[in-house]
Amino acid sequence: MTKIDTSRPRSVLPTPSHTVGPFYGHALPFPGGGDIAPVGHPDTITVQGYVYDGEGNPLPDAFVELWGPDPDGRVPRVDGSMRRDPAAGGHLGRNGVEFTGWGRVQTDAAGHWHARTLRPGARGRNAPYLSACVFARGLLVHLFTRIYLPGDEAALTVDPLLARLDEARRDTLIAVDEGRGTYRFDIRLQGQGETVFLEFQ
Repeated sequence: MTKIDTSRPRSVLPTPSHTVGPFYGHALPFPGGGDIAPVGHPDTITVQGYVYDGEGNPLPDAFVELWGPDPDGRVPRVDGSMRRDPAAGGHLGRNGVEFTGWGRVQTDAAGHWHARTLRPGARGRNAPYLSACVFARGLLVHLFTRIYLPGDEAALTVDPLLARLDEARRDTLIAVDEGRGTYRFDIRLQGQGETVFLEFQ
């Protein structure tokens, strides 16, 4: 029989009473959740980054939901792209054809997430952006933000939301171009460099 020394807290394994939910790893992930762009589409981009807590630690059990328009700025109105296993009822992944503009990705053990989607087109006076919703352990209310993509600096200058923010805060909403159609967008839930989050009323 193995004895556990409970006099030193570090040697005690965590139990459900030691943790704060909700927990998103059960039933919510699905195959192909980050494969939003149709297979082989020429406007496909990759958006990737990390989710960090207030102390700068990566979160291995967070979710990022993304949605956005197509390259012409149109919000998709298709029913969906998921295929279901007719026998077991589980998800088989996307069909690779329809663009729904929506995806859900879970961070990995290092707190990293990535998604393949279409570069969004501009809508009205707004610069092109992807909407994002963050779910994480300890967050009882999910958080909304935007991911603006660099490339059209004039549009970023006149965007109504970005124009209201000082430069340091504005930069937390603009992804970094890493080349070859890849953009990095880290999400910081609190602390230095905290991402700007939006409130909907």
